[in-house]
Amino acid sequence: MPTPHEAEKQHTEPEEADQPPSMSSDAAPPAAPSRNPCCLCWCCCCSCSWCVGTRNEERRRAWRASRESKLQPLPSCEACAPPSPEEVQSWAQSFDKLMHSPAGRSAFREFLRTEYSEENMLFWLACEELKAEANQHVVDEKARLIYEDYVSILSPKEVSLDSRVREGINKKMQEPSAHTFDDAQLQIYTLMHRDSYPRFLSSPTYRALLLRGGSQSSNEA
Repeated sequence: MPTPHEAEKQHTEPEEADQPPSMSSDAAPPAAPSRNPCCLCWCCCCSCSWCVGTRNEERRRAWRASRESKLQPLPSCEACAPPSPEEVQSWAQSFDKLMHSPAGRSAFREFLRTEYSEENMLFWLACEELKAEANQHVVDEKARLIYEDYVSILSPKEVSLDSRVREGINKKMQEPSAHTFDDAQLQIYTLMHRDSYPRFLSSPTYRALLLRGGSQSSNEA
C-alpha cells in the first residue's frame, strides 16, 4: 500500500506531463527559412543549384516567343560578294572556312534563324567587333551592351553558357576589356560547330546554294 507521499506524487505527475513546456517572453521565435539573395541577382552571378534549375518550360516558351518578335532583320547579302560555286563547296570542308566567309556567315545565320538560335551568331559577331575596338570608352559601352543582350538571364537573346564562363565574365565586367568575352565566344563557336554546322550542311538552305552554284557553272560552260 503506497504511503500518502507516494500517492500524492502519482497523482500530480500526470498533470505536470500534460502541461506544455514554458516559454519565456524573450525567447526567439523559430527562424524563418533563409533565402539566398543571390538567387535574385539579375546578372546570374550565382551558380547554385536553384539558379541553374530555374529554366522551366513556361520561361522557355516566353523566351522563344520574345526572341521571334525581337530578332534583328537579316541584312541583305548584297553587301557581300556572291559566293562562287567553289566557295560554297568549301564550306563543307571545315567550319572555319564557313565562318571566314562573309557570304558563308550570312547563309549560316539564315539557317540558325530557322532553328531559333540566331543569337549565337549575333553574339559571336558582336565579340569580333569588340575585339577590334581600341577606344576604352567604346569598349566599356559595347561590353555592357553585349552583356545585356546575350549574357543576362533577362535577355530574350541569352546564349547558353556554363556557370564557369559566366562567373568569369561577371568578374571581368568590373573592368571590361576587348577580350572580356573570349571564353564565352569560344564556347558558342564550339557549340555552333558541333551542333548546328552538321545540320546546316544537310539543310535545304545549303543544298539550294549548291544547286545554284552548279547551275551557274553549267551556264558559264
